[in-house]
Amino acid sequence: FPSQLKSQAPGNTEELRCLQVLNQQPEGSSLEELSSSQGCLKLASTIKGYVATVSLGTRGAWEMGPAEEARRSYFNSSEGQLPPRAAGKPSAHLTLRPQSLTQDGNSQRFGNLSQSCRHAISRWEHGTLHSHVQNMTYRDGRLRVEQPGKYYVYSQIYFRYRSAGARHSGPQLVQCIQWQPSHSQPVLLLKGVGTKCWAPEADYGLHTLYQGGLFELKAGDELFVSVSSLAIDYNDAAASYFGAFRLDL
Repeated sequence: FPSQLKSQAPGNTEELRCLQVLNQQPEGSSLEELSSSQGCLKLASTIKGYVATVSLGTRGAWEMGPAEEARRSYFNSSEGQLPPRAAGKPSAHLTLRPQSLTQDGNSQRFGNLSQSCRHAISRWEHGTLHSHVQNMTYRDGRLRVEQPGKYYVYSQIYFRYRSAGARHSGPQLVQCIQWQPSHSQPVLLLKGVGTKCWAPEADYGLHTLYQGGLFELKAGDELFVSVSSLAIDYNDAAASYFGAFRLDL
């Protein structure tokens, strides 16, 4: 601002008069109401532009609402790329994507899984407003631990069955969280089971399984989720998800 004022003729009585007029103007007055002098209007415009620039530059994130702050954080990236990985504790929260119903041939890469929970989920959203991966690695359905420590691991699956297959005897719904150490077979960490019998007139059989637990994990360990059936709902990011975060204990 001072440098911009210096571009005007210093000590000009017209400018001094203009500054006095500006100081006496009520808030919200338009520039045209100030004076018919073009020099005064030019000075007023310069001051107004500088104030606007400083106000925008010093506006902090605390002035934004949570939704606006999240939107700016995500969409400020260029060419559709995600923002750079932030420093902090390792954490991840993934939301479900459509699954292939004929992926049994590819399930061998997840290791030998029990019949009750043999369908590994291989598709998760990991870079949207509803999901993230920080200081961990995600690939093909697996979360890889980069920093050792105690992690809270959790998952929820929203099962959605058509009633034709569950009219008299509901299917067994099973959700498992598997831990796979480096160069080893998967180890079952958590298992949730539900057997439901829905009303004959119901269009769908709906059931949600949630589970979570605290585990000591090493760098290189991997986590993934497997289920008894891939007939699951994937349209709601708030219903089916998988995640982990490290605790300092």
